[in-house]
Amino acid sequence: MAMIRVKVLGRGIEKEIKWQKSMRVKDILYILGFNTESAIAKINGKVALEDDSVKDGDFVEVIPVVSGG
Repeated sequence: MAMIRVKVLGRGIEKEIKWQKSMRVKDILYILGFNTESAIAKINGKVALEDDSVKDGDFVEVIPVVSGG
């Protein structure tokens, strides 16, 4: 079965998600409960855009955005 590893920094979440053909960064964020304005993603250590493709075996790090005043 095709999988991708995902880690959400600062939240202690590490899991594997079933990879699907044509999966994109924004799909991963949605699965984890984020949107493209509430988190930044890195694929295999490189900053990724929301429409970047995710491939089987990739390691995706999600960095939640912190804001406030």
